[in-house]
Amino acid sequence: MAHKFAREQPQGLKNHIEKVAIVGAGGNVGKIITEELLKAGKHKITALTRQDSTSTISAGVEIKKINYADQASLIEALEGQDALIITMGSRAPPEQQTKLIEAAAVANVAWVLPNEWGYDITDPGLYKDIPIGEKHAQYRAHIEKLGKSSWIGVTCGFWYEFSLSHGPSAFGFDFNDRTVTFFDDGNTHINTSTWIQCGRGVANLLALKVLPDDKNDQSPCLAHYRNNFIYVSSFNVSQRDMLGSVMRVTGTELDDWKIEHEPSTSRYKDGVEAMQKGDLTGYVKLMYSRVFYQDGSGEFEMTKGLQNGVLGLPKENLDECTKIAVEMAKIPRIY
Repeated sequence: MAHKFAREQPQGLKNHIEKVAIVGAGGNVGKIITEELLKAGKHKITALTRQDSTSTISAGVEIKKINYADQASLIEALEGQDALIITMGSRAPPEQQTKLIEAAAVANVAWVLPNEWGYDITDPGLYKDIPIGEKHAQYRAHIEKLGKSSWIGVTCGFWYEFSLSHGPSAFGFDFNDRTVTFFDDGNTHINTSTWIQCGRGVANLLALKVLPDDKNDQSPCLAHYRNNFIYVSSFNVSQRDMLGSVMRVTGTELDDWKIEHEPSTSRYKDGVEAMQKGDLTGYVKLMYSRVFYQDGSGEFEMTKGLQNGVLGLPKENLDECTKIAVEMAKIPRIY
């Protein structure tokens, strides 16, 4: 039987995480998470990378090469680790996460943060209408079925600077043409987070003790979030709030922008049709449009609350983060 309190553990067993493995340490959010873990200085970090990876990994991180075709290499890389963080791009083969989860179980990795970084996947409407919900649920169920690891999901909303700079299919902005498409009236609020806020959230989460000391200990610990989600956010904003910030950052006025309106439900249907025809941008369009429905599904702090306070996350400046997005939009991307 698992111990409920730290004082019930045999003498010598630790009540904190020491070793953290991360997949995707050279990627967008993975790099930030790694940097925040290093900054906190409370863990030994190991990056798991493919044999042919050319990603740049932060100094101070041990690197272990893995081969997804060789499960033994995954198990060996994870032996002795207390936690596994999985960050993968949307085009990564889905079986890779399954293999990592299974290797973590064999290696007795106690905690897994699966590849879930986004909207509130527990919302019934979002779960039904956005195709990846069922697949993510299968990964979590697989972790529980194997019975060796516990999972914690991170709900952070869409990444603010990434989404604002991504183009019209995301938050509806085109900086080059100075156009914005408001979904419905543009007043629907959603929760959204910056990459660095996600990184801080993960670093501070894994710095919590694992179990409460005893039944009277009400301080935060990982066990409170076992097989559940944490909710973090940088901003609770509408598209009109975003436009106001963009205008302040760029020194433009409302008359400088062309504003269009489109029902979020229509955009969602258009995105579904495009995706069914093989257009991957349709998936982006349907996902963002659905979160902006006027049903409150994108504003998860109102229904689930936030762990920002528990995790000691700072209040961020909207305009400073918008400035980052404006600069990011100048960099060509391959979608």
